[in-house]
Amino acid sequence: MSNSSPEGPRRASDRLLQLAVALFGIGIVAVVAIFVTPIVSDAKPGLVLYCLAMLAPVGFLLGLVFALWSGRRAR
Repeated sequence: MSNSSPEGPRRASDRLLQLAVALFGIGIVAVVAIFVTPIVSDAKPGLVLYCLAMLAPVGFLLGLVFALWSGRRAR
């Protein structure tokens, strides 16, 4: 019994949702860090934070793709 869930193995769409949530979460944390950095210290936010902040819309778009894909498959 390698799989304990009754639904069977995880589908690729479940991984797409997990990826979308992870990317969106990382992006939101980076946006918050961009605003908190000048408050906590006198330094400007680094380029890495701005690059990570771009993951929020990517995660959002992947979430939309997942929603449209799973809704079409349910019919």
